[in-house]
Amino acid sequence: MTVWVGTSGWQYAHWRRRFYPRGLAGGRWLAHYAAHFATVEINASFYRLPSEDQFARWASAVPPDFVFAVKANRYLTHVRRLLDPGPAWDRFLRSAGRLGPHLGPILVQLPPNLPADPDRLARFLQLVPPGIRVALEFRHDSWFSAPVRSLLERHGAALCLVDLAGPRGPRWLTTDWAYLRFHVGRGEPSPCYEDAELAAWTDVAAELVATGARELFAYFNNDPLGCAVRDAARLAAAIRHAGLPVARTPPPDLVTVGTIPSADFTPPSGG
Repeated sequence: MTVWVGTSGWQYAHWRRRFYPRGLAGGRWLAHYAAHFATVEINASFYRLPSEDQFARWASAVPPDFVFAVKANRYLTHVRRLLDPGPAWDRFLRSAGRLGPHLGPILVQLPPNLPADPDRLARFLQLVPPGIRVALEFRHDSWFSAPVRSLLERHGAALCLVDLAGPRGPRWLTTDWAYLRFHVGRGEPSPCYEDAELAAWTDVAAELVATGARELFAYFNNDPLGCAVRDAARLAAAIRHAGLPVARTPPPDLVTVGTIPSADFTPPSGG
């Protein structure tokens, strides 16, 4: 049993001097990140599908135990809206497949204006090849129904458990692994998480393991001010303290959050 905790992306200019040392070239950021964390979610693949060669380069920059989760491209989920998904899905799998043994779960986030359509979802899930793990992040509440839960269970897909200034949606365990995403906390500075919020999610992690989860994947998407890096480390420390095995994470005090007065500080550019 393993708990994997990381962040949604690593290419954020505003992590310079908060997590990345002064003077560290951007091309070495992934190697630095992977020395401290054992997993990351590739969030940029949602906006633009990286080339096969880019995925291969990322795989070559990390140690053997490192795991990439990959967010499905928005052409599949937000443009095609899972209609006739075959060509877009095949193209995505060819590219992400270049991660080789480093490929972990694939996150499929559906748009907030797409109401539940179990038949459409079933046609997509039938295209998931053996050995590929998929987590569904639903943004429309109509998806939280018994038929959809049964569909996920039948195909061995996970429901992505979401925190957006508080838990959102049910806590279904539909397969033997779970996927958690943290978007916005209620702590200071915003969008960091409070201790109480992370303590509550530590309890959720223990509950998921007690009810059959053999792996947990948790990623923090609240990247401004370095919150995601520190919060990932804080959650990992709390889960370890609860007695669960957690893959490599740094100590929380390694990360500086909040304002860093500096003449050479680079403002956020996304990533």
